[in-house]
Amino acid sequence: MEAWVNNDNYLNKHLVKEPHMLAKATKAIRATTLPQMEVSPAQGKFLYLLAKIRNANRILEIGTFYGYSTMWFAKAVPEGGIVVSIELTEKFVAIAQSNINDAGLSNKVKLVQGDAAKILNELVENKTEPFDMIFIDAHKPSYPEYLRLCIKLSKSGTIICGDNIILDGELSNIDNTNPKATSVRQFVEELGMCEAIESTALQTIGIKGYDGFTFSVVK
Repeated sequence: MEAWVNNDNYLNKHLVKEPHMLAKATKAIRATTLPQMEVSPAQGKFLYLLAKIRNANRILEIGTFYGYSTMWFAKAVPEGGIVVSIELTEKFVAIAQSNINDAGLSNKVKLVQGDAAKILNELVENKTEPFDMIFIDAHKPSYPEYLRLCIKLSKSGTIICGDNIILDGELSNIDNTNPKATSVRQFVEELGMCEAIESTALQTIGIKGYDGFTFSVVK
């Protein structure tokens, strides 16, 4: 475990080179009692590069927290692009908006406060323009529902990423009947059965412990 953290810190320092405003936002959160739920700098840079490779102009994020990954996405989209980020907790929306403003990225981000499933349904009903990339990192028991709705908000070539899918190694433990675990397993299995998308997953280790992402592309 110590080697994981040391190597991650080395990569963050010499390769990722976390932007100052993102590091500042993280430092401010560390001074509070809020949980550490954001992606790591290396993971944030990976998502940023994935969005750049996709030439993503419209990104949907489910789960904002204090806006760390949101800001990475905002740095990736071109001028005129938009990151729509949904967050249930009003306090987190306020913190994220302040961080995004301080980073000079407010023109690229639209924060939406409320229940993600309800908001996604509204986006579907309103025939919202499809997104180029979607990042799911919120209420784990809702992952299967988020997936079904996100597919409706996608188009050919849309990238859909799901965070926190290894659950510290508990993903494959079928004896773990916690709703979080059973829902993430359902999410992964539905990805595998969905003929409209192609998917894979990567396990990760580092300062965020043992976890991983799913990566899917809509056909």
